[in-house]
Amino acid sequence: MIKRSIFITGTDTGVGKTFATCALATLFQERGVKVGVMKPFQCAGSDAFDLKNNLGLDDAMESINPYFASEPLSPHIAFRREKIKISIEYIKDCLARLQKKYDVVLVEGAGGLLVPIKERYLMIDLARDLDLDVVIVARLGLGTINHTLLTIEQARSRGLSVRGVIFNEPTLSKRKIPEKTNPLAIRKYGSVNILGTIPYFKDISRQKILKRLKGNIALDKIFQQEERLNTQKLVRDDKTYLWHPFTQMKDWLAQEPLVVEAARECYLKSTEGRWYIDGVSSLWVNVHGHCHPKINGAIARQAQKVAHSTLLGLANVPSIELARRLVAIAPKSLTKVFYSDSGSTAVEIAVKIAYQYWQNIGKKKKKMIVHFAHSYHGDTLGSVSVGGIDLFHKVYHDLIFQAVQWPTPFPSAFGAAKDFSRSFFISLRKLEQYLKKEHHRTAAVIVEPLVQGAAGMVVWPQGALKKLSDLCRAYDVLLIADEVATGFGRTGTMFACEQEKVCPDILCLAKGLTAGYLPLAATLTSERIYQGFLFDYKEQKTFFHGHTYTGNPLACAAALANLEIFAKEKTIQKLQPKIKFLTKELRSLKNLLHVGNIRQKGFMVGIDLVKDKARHLEYHWEEKMGVKVCARVRHYGVILRPLGNTIVLMPPLAISKQDLKKIIVATARAIRDVTEYASF
Repeated sequence: MIKRSIFITGTDTGVGKTFATCALATLFQERGVKVGVMKPFQCAGSDAFDLKNNLGLDDAMESINPYFASEPLSPHIAFRREKIKISIEYIKDCLARLQKKYDVVLVEGAGGLLVPIKERYLMIDLARDLDLDVVIVARLGLGTINHTLLTIEQARSRGLSVRGVIFNEPTLSKRKIPEKTNPLAIRKYGSVNILGTIPYFKDISRQKILKRLKGNIALDKIFQQEERLNTQKLVRDDKTYLWHPFTQMKDWLAQEPLVVEAARECYLKSTEGRWYIDGVSSLWVNVHGHCHPKINGAIARQAQKVAHSTLLGLANVPSIELARRLVAIAPKSLTKVFYSDSGSTAVEIAVKIAYQYWQNIGKKKKKMIVHFAHSYHGDTLGSVSVGGIDLFHKVYHDLIFQAVQWPTPFPSAFGAAKDFSRSFFISLRKLEQYLKKEHHRTAAVIVEPLVQGAAGMVVWPQGALKKLSDLCRAYDVLLIADEVATGFGRTGTMFACEQEKVCPDILCLAKGLTAGYLPLAATLTSERIYQGFLFDYKEQKTFFHGHTYTGNPLACAAALANLEIFAKEKTIQKLQPKIKFLTKELRSLKNLLHVGNIRQKGFMVGIDLVKDKARHLEYHWEEKMGVKVCARVRHYGVILRPLGNTIVLMPPLAISKQDLKKIIVATARAIRDVTEYASF
């Protein structure tokens, strides 16, 4: 039998969870199933001891009941009064030992799902952290519909699978219409299995349980619903029907892909049941961890109001509130927000606005957009036109518009940071000479502030961004800051521009805007630019651009919740010690034989893989060393994605130091496996 565990919870205290746990365990034992039980928290009473004796278990009480308090109070009060510190890791260890011993382990909670265990930690959090599905014990009589449906809804809202509801009669009473109809109502309105009803027992014995319940409780349904997804079928359908982005599908078809079915905090869960640290924030978007209750709740509440309403001729509440919030936290030069749905479209809009602005105000010659070598601004045709990575745009050469690519140095994989910095400022001095001559034909300069992400985490030398900003001001050229990747804390501040006190004319945001929940982007502009589009209707100088889902209320609600979490949980402040910790841990990778330069800005890290440090030899693109290392690191429970032969680390801002350490250790092991041992 597959080893399984279930979390037994109730609609409230006194509903009979312990007896239900005992009854279910007894019925499993009768079938020949090895069953263990666990009651992590007990406040007064002898429930855990009674379970052990009634089921004939030989486990130590410390394993069955890790935490006991003598007063009959809520756990968060009872254990605080007795100065008992709660360790969730210890509970996990106790459960792991029981799971090795038994086929099924029933874990009984205290009270209901929203009972506090300790500060900001509820019983529902324990069920999630133990990775358990739920069986709900409910009263049979009047009032149970409301309590049970609310418990089901709360469990599902936090990503828990409800395996079924079992009714219990803790007191003797006559069954009337409610007792007869309530289970049917809960099954209908809760879309849940009804496992059966436990009648009132004056006293408990194994014989009485078997006599009265055997055959009347649907044990099979507990493990029947939502069985592990058939990975082989999913993989087959994926390869039959899907075309993946930025993926050579010939290679994909030869692989066995990892299929994600669930997530929580900084982890992703595969259909095989294994949890992986999300080391690249699901492509640089996740901020506060997966399934954050505040964002989940915000989306759910908004969905009950309106999912979508166009901004073409109408307004909606979340988009207005979010625009106000974005302007409040953005560089002070920015006053207006234009929504779209991806980083590419945010840049496309910025380029079109910059171009049309000069046309609108009569400076017709200012048409040229300057971008930098090694830059990446998206994959739509407009954003590709201002991209500096030849691999991504050479095939579309005849489709894209002409722009000026300004040459900048690329950092050596073997160090020499001073040489890179010196060369960079020489490049900016040459740009100044160019703008002196060509500013009357130059509409805008677009830049990834501080870090060129897709180039392999190329970190600009300190002061370079400020120098560029000064040049744009001096020669009346608009500055477009593409903070799609660097925004929302990635570099250590809310926006990278803050670090050099740069106020761009246009700011592009996406990725972390909704904390990795829904597609949403924003292009913020200065008042000066906005005023350049205010004309009489007949002049046709409107900004003729828009998307169907522009300002989508659901996405805006998620973004608002994201910003609220930043403020209330002090995300940026809490990030600073983690950045220092990451910097310290990265030093251990520098001693690896095949690691060259390591670049870091905040939580953006690029690790160059090199063939030979002494001889300054790099791996060829076709050797796919980055791909191989990222495939290998999954064996150690981490998901990463390379940029060529550069390994990228960009974890969620909410990640713990412990998990950061795991990423570094796993990355080091994977690099050694691939580059040194070459056999695994």
